[in-house]
Amino acid sequence: MTRDYQAIGRTWFLKGKQRLIPTYGQHKGVKLIGKLHYETGEILCAEEESYDAEAFLRFLHTVLAHYPAGRIVLDNARIHHAKLIQPFLEQHKSRLQLVFLPPYSPQLNLMEGVWKWLEEMVIQNVFFGSVQKIVIAVRAFLRYAGDHPDEVIDRLCVSQLI
Repeated sequence: MTRDYQAIGRTWFLKGKQRLIPTYGQHKGVKLIGKLHYETGEILCAEEESYDAEAFLRFLHTVLAHYPAGRIVLDNARIHHAKLIQPFLEQHKSRLQLVFLPPYSPQLNLMEGVWKWLEEMVIQNVFFGSVQKIVIAVRAFLRYAGDHPDEVIDRLCVSQLI
């Protein structure tokens, strides 16, 4: 998933006091790839310069090393079908399972809930004067989520299991 810009989100203002959110008009920021462990609330993320098949393959190596046992489910993202990825998926098919989610169904992918939460808490309606400030804010959010796995589970996982 890529988070690389300021986003204007729904909000309210006092009449005549609408907040103006400046922008520098460039899509610069933090490129993230992530995985959510729905039982523990742990979020594993990697920052990348770009989100391509090579970056995703590096992340898959990290995921398998971080979680040495159990199955890991991948959604139907286009990048997961890249030719570079296919030999790795075949080699690790006992651990990595590709699940074909319906198009436009972010509610079925819990990690999409993390990205939405990140956007709401960090990105929406905020102007960051530099890319480094975005990076600092995103890292602070991920530290917060890492320190509060129960909140992650309550917010993202429990409602999906019911």
